[in-house]
Amino acid sequence: MGSLERSSGLSSGSIRLGRGKRSRWTNSDPVTRVLLSASAEEDLERLIRSHSLPKDTRQRLRRSLEPLRNFPLIGPALHGRWSGLRFLLGPWRWMLVVYVYIDDEDRIVVVTIQDGRSSTFAS
Repeated sequence: MGSLERSSGLSSGSIRLGRGKRSRWTNSDPVTRVLLSASAEEDLERLIRSHSLPKDTRQRLRRSLEPLRNFPLIGPALHGRWSGLRFLLGPWRWMLVVYVYIDDEDRIVVVTIQDGRSSTFAS
């Protein structure tokens, strides 16, 4: 997904998912920022290569993440060693997007993107 600002330089009305592109909504209400960690970017790049995903994969992921901007707790909470994290399905049912919601900063950070069918994905 290219370089991604982690937490600075983004207004609450934007989502940055790579390659320096910013998507803006016309709604003036404050919304949650959604960012990708460096490891999530690497995960996505690996999945694009290994699964021969289409060129519009980033746009599809962006659309999958959009509901988080208004409903940051929409994803089910994880338990055990994954406690404190939530997940939602990406543009394909097998794509698991694991994220953390940082309430006091009204920010979501995607920590990993994985193929849930993979035997190497930690359960």
